[in-house]
Amino acid sequence: MKMNLEKAVFTLALVLLFTPGFATFSHAKERAKVTIKFATLLPKGSADLYEEFKKEVRSQTNNEVAFKIYYGGVQGDELDVLRKIRLKQLHGGSFTGYGLGTIVPPVRVTELPYMFKNYEEISYVREHLEDKMNKIFESNGYVPLGWYETGFAYTFSKVPITSIEVARQQKWWMWGSDPLQQAVFDAMEISPVQLSVTDVLTSLSTKMIDAAPTTPFGAVAFRWYTKFKYMQEYPLANFNVGVIVTKDIWDKISPESQKKIKALSKNLASQMLQSRRQSVAGSIQVLKDSGISIVHVDMENEAMKFVLQSAVKARESLVGKLYSRELLDETLALLQEYREKNPNSKVARIE
Repeated sequence: MKMNLEKAVFTLALVLLFTPGFATFSHAKERAKVTIKFATLLPKGSADLYEEFKKEVRSQTNNEVAFKIYYGGVQGDELDVLRKIRLKQLHGGSFTGYGLGTIVPPVRVTELPYMFKNYEEISYVREHLEDKMNKIFESNGYVPLGWYETGFAYTFSKVPITSIEVARQQKWWMWGSDPLQQAVFDAMEISPVQLSVTDVLTSLSTKMIDAAPTTPFGAVAFRWYTKFKYMQEYPLANFNVGVIVTKDIWDKISPESQKKIKALSKNLASQMLQSRRQSVAGSIQVLKDSGISIVHVDMENEAMKFVLQSAVKARESLVGKLYSRELLDETLALLQEYREKNPNSKVARIE
């Protein structure tokens, strides 16, 4: 009787071991050789593609590499995350231009205000500059795994902003000490309120701020839209996103797994890019359904001409600070090249 029981237990163990679901479960419980601690401001509910990427990395590297992802800003703002990376508490993350620019300032050149009309223009310029940016990041100890964007930012406010005079009466949010945004506000003679992303919602409630540039997706994801009543139809600037890890952690990964991860991350970036662009329409509908009104902007009137001139003034003021004259000229030349090839390139206004 005892022998039969032992035989049954042994047989059951073999069946479970070679059952696909059980094998996967056992494999998932094993400790990966390299665990990359990764942070993002994205709420977990909006980051399904990151979860899929995480599973694929573990599977395709045969459990050599695992990503431990911290969502929703639980590790702090982007500057907090970068500080933790320097302290080796984290190994990487997804960063907007603000965070990326603290490592490689020239990357901000594709976020200059009122420069790009639509996503196609941005993609064309960024793709031509990507190799150059990747090399600069690598020389600073980081390995870029992919690039995408959160989309165009628009001006959100509690009152309709129809002139520069009205704009100057608002209490504007600026992300930390962002030099690019500061240059724009300086050019328009506006004194912004410096805050982290995680402080914006509370500050809108307490009336510390009442106007902010952000994307439709960001306004919905962080629930800022519940505090605004208006948004302008004209795109202000594009916000980049870069997925980076430290070279120290990257060098611990085998060349074969590095190749697989780069292929997966390239696919992730492409999917995130399409997802963000497709989500714009849905986010805008949420904004409209919540009662937010779209403010028409006549770019030919004197007020908006002043804004455009201020954008150029800000762009020029950052030469030698964020980027070189050569890089700015190259960026503008690429933009002009695209427009010559696509003379019908139009502004991505909110309808």
